[in-house]
Amino acid sequence: MQIRISWPADHLTATLEDTPTSRALAKALPITASANTWGEEVYFDTGVSVEREDDAEQVVDPGTVAFWTDGDALALPYGPTPISRGEECRLASPCNLLGSLDGDPRRLATVRNGDPIRVELVAE
Repeated sequence: MQIRISWPADHLTATLEDTPTSRALAKALPITASANTWGEEVYFDTGVSVEREDDAEQVVDPGTVAFWTDGDALALPYGPTPISRGEECRLASPCNLLGSLDGDPRRLATVRNGDPIRVELVAE
């Protein structure tokens, strides 16, 4: 499954694996939310509430599409966060892994706190 994440300055697509969380997210799309930034991570509320999956991780690769169950939010890290050790992408807590961004995740650096973000399914 592919989604498009758009904000005023740019957009990216992401490829999601077939997981319980990605299926729940897909049912809620399209969504529009207000972006939050935390170090080199963008996150935003989805209105979707799911349980933490068994394979949830806190340290992920840049460009991972993660779901922060503590905040019902998509978390899109592209570099270090305030709690990272070195250059790692360390999320606030373990997150469900949904997939990865297509293209350069550093494009997320153009997202500003409060920017409107839209997430929608890409037609297959």
